[in-house]
Amino acid sequence: MAWTDICAFEDLVENSGICALVDGQQVAVFLLELQGEPQIYAVGNYDPIGGANVLSRGIVGSLGEQIVVASPLYKQHFDLTTGRCVEQPEVQIPVYEVKLEQGRVWLNAVNQAQAASAA
Repeated sequence: MAWTDICAFEDLVENSGICALVDGQQVAVFLLELQGEPQIYAVGNYDPIGGANVLSRGIVGSLGEQIVVASPLYKQHFDLTTGRCVEQPEVQIPVYEVKLEQGRVWLNAVNQAQAASAA
């Protein structure tokens, strides 16, 4: 498990995404406030349906109980906790573990969805 310091918490914009480059991979990082607590999510920035690195510019929200980002290209929704596409469940994006320590945002570059399916 390799944690990487990607930015200060203040660099994140609530209800929006930023893009970080970690080990040569673009990662979309989102800050949402849920039930009064800040929650940070990290997924791959690459939209496999649109074929471009754009998910950090997507619109975040919820579909029922799912916290999602809508791709700015074709508007498919990706679950921020599983990476699964809501409209096309066979399509999945990487999901990364994040943590906040001493005002810094850290990312574990291991794809959590892929690690869970391999276990």
